[in-house]
Amino acid sequence: MKLEQAIQSTKFKNEVQKASLNVLYTAWWLKNLASKELKEFGLTHEQYNVLRILKGKYPDQMCVRDIACRMIEQNSNVPRIIDRLVIKKLVKRATSLEDKRETVITITQAGISILESSTIAIDTKYVNCVSITETDAILLNSLLEKVREKE
Repeated sequence: MKLEQAIQSTKFKNEVQKASLNVLYTAWWLKNLASKELKEFGLTHEQYNVLRILKGKYPDQMCVRDIACRMIEQNSNVPRIIDRLVIKKLVKRATSLEDKRETVITITQAGISILESSTIAIDTKYVNCVSITETDAILLNSLLEKVREKE
């Protein structure tokens, strides 16, 4: 769908503004697609992101601060997200052996299992809904990185 149709407007200050709005709208659209899939697994985006981060370090543990630094949405309340994942038995919380003041988190086998299943569902949804080629994706990745050059 064209951006103009989606937001029902054709007035843009310039192409850079239109591209910025297009990125925001597309990010929302992709997040919405994934949210519907994650809901089936009882997960939020933030919980899914924490599980992915922990799986990347598995079997090692991670402290909450390091998890927070890797989050896609930096303003996420990581301790609260972890509390919910502990209740669901998808992660375990422990005290660090090196620093008794620090809490470390590990993904459980149940967490790994739900992460694998939900990732398959999201990947399938994206394959069915995102219609760009690998070549287009390479170009898009390059352009998006150029947008963030001054980050």
